[in-house]
Amino acid sequence: MNAVKKVLKAREMTALLFLAALFVVVGIINPAFLADSKNVANCFNDSVVYILIAVAMAFAIFIGEIDVSVGSNLGLVAAVVGTMLQDGKNWFLAFFIGILMGTVVGLINGWGVAVMKIPSLIFTLGTNGILRGLMYLQVGTKQVTDLPIGFKGASSYALFGLPLTVCFFCVLLAAAAIHGVLTRTKRGRYFIAVGDNAGGAELVGIPAIRTKVLAYVICGVLCAVAGILFASRAGQVTSQSGNGYEMKAVAACVLGGISLSGGVGSVVGAGIGAVIMASISALLVFMGFSSNFDSAITGVILITIVVVDALVQRRAAVRNRHARLAARTTARTGGKEAAEQ
Repeated sequence: MNAVKKVLKAREMTALLFLAALFVVVGIINPAFLADSKNVANCFNDSVVYILIAVAMAFAIFIGEIDVSVGSNLGLVAAVVGTMLQDGKNWFLAFFIGILMGTVVGLINGWGVAVMKIPSLIFTLGTNGILRGLMYLQVGTKQVTDLPIGFKGASSYALFGLPLTVCFFCVLLAAAAIHGVLTRTKRGRYFIAVGDNAGGAELVGIPAIRTKVLAYVICGVLCAVAGILFASRAGQVTSQSGNGYEMKAVAACVLGGISLSGGVGSVVGAGIGAVIMASISALLVFMGFSSNFDSAITGVILITIVVVDALVQRRAAVRNRHARLAARTTARTGGKEAAEQ
């Protein structure tokens, strides 16, 4: 019974209930949505890139920072890997180069934020501009097309005839494994500890700087993997690929119960939020609206949740302050009464 109550009170449960309610509402408005299970399955299949980007962003937010270069990182890796495959290069070499690029970007961001103490928004915004510029040089006004058929079809293979793809299940297992490491291992809990109180974490022996650098490296690697999957699913890469993914990643994290102040949340919540963000375009079409409203709705959701999160944190801070004041008052009153006796 206690386990059930704990699950129901989890921050991720709100996002899960919201996702279920969203599907039900769209099904009521347009029964054709729920009439075919493939429609719901497509929402999950289309979320694989968003899940990876959201989990990548989650690592940055866990430590109390942010990374607005995730979209450009994804796009540049997709462009480079796509170009190599288009030219007939070895798949393994192309994937290795792509992941190495993501790792280097993560190291640079981690160095700038953790070691040089530059505000993460400013530093990663600069990184974003550099990566986007390199992507324009790589792709230009053309498109990276003519990718190998096997590569383009790899992300759409179904599992045992199910409507869900192998790619989705692999991403799901990867997210579950990351969640297990973060919650079940000592070093995994370092990220939350640093985000909650970096100074206090240092005092108890947790290497805050090293943890922040590692968080950005993991973020970069996940972005690189997402870039490879993006190229596989889209079948082509343009100079605009990955543009705007940073906003969706932040929205997915916040929607999934991750606090922007750091130290609170889980990758499970980020994954659920990613499914919601990935489903908006398709759900809009079923409701009779244009998918062009996607970005506007994402912005509204992000602002709404951030405001609510800020109000909740402010209320919790006031409540904790009152509790500490009440405890001190009680202690002083008790001490005076003991002295009088």
